[in-house]
Amino acid sequence: MNEILTPVLIVAGIGLLSGLILAIASIVMAVPKDEKAEAIREMLPGANCGACGFSGCDGYAKALSSGEAKPGLCPVGGAAVAKTISEYLGCDTGDVEAKVALVHCLGSYDNTTDKVEYEGIATCAGAAIVAGGVASCQYGCMGLGDCVRACQYDAISVCNGVAKIDPIKCRGCSMCIKACPKHLITFVPATKQAVVRCSNCDKGAQTNKVCKVGCIGCMKCEKTCQHDAVHVVNSLAAVDPAKCVGCGDCVGVCPRHCITMFEV
Repeated sequence: MNEILTPVLIVAGIGLLSGLILAIASIVMAVPKDEKAEAIREMLPGANCGACGFSGCDGYAKALSSGEAKPGLCPVGGAAVAKTISEYLGCDTGDVEAKVALVHCLGSYDNTTDKVEYEGIATCAGAAIVAGGVASCQYGCMGLGDCVRACQYDAISVCNGVAKIDPIKCRGCSMCIKACPKHLITFVPATKQAVVRCSNCDKGAQTNKVCKVGCIGCMKCEKTCQHDAVHVVNSLAAVDPAKCVGCGDCVGVCPRHCITMFEV
């Protein structure tokens, strides 16, 4: 009997001792909880998109708690979340600029064509590896929906071969921006302004061969703008939203109709 009982007691004793050591170690080595950061974390929407510039909501909450960041950097939460956090921290909300994502491409099947018949993995990232993508315009949207799958708010759809974003549903999380291998999606302020819906940087003659509405760098928009808001760089027009007053003059003179008015 003792031959069985003794080993059992020894193993039980070792287990008890190990448990006590682990319990003491967990107390001694415990990392103190930042209750302030946890409270702020609960106020954030939880998208974990990183659009605030930090490593998700946890990182932003810690930065706010330590005073390393200011309220208003969360585009998903917007002004409402910024106000809640600023009231909790007892500081000013500051300026909260609402931004939404925009696809800088009008390369639908009406305006351009595919250069190859793609039969690989049905993703933009996969197609981009094959000869730079399936679209005849090397800068254009491939319409395979990586941005659609990345969006958590059902704000993006692919229509007639090109992605479109509903500015009303867009929360500015930046997930679609990260998902697009062509870098066609950027943030624009949620205000009335002119936007260039093209990303083609080729010379006008080459652009004209692959797209009916691609920017040809004719500079009519730049010469027409009275506010120094439009400039052509690398054969592609670009509008500075900080200077654009939304007059629409550049829209009216664009022969390619790739500059449009944008307003949420």
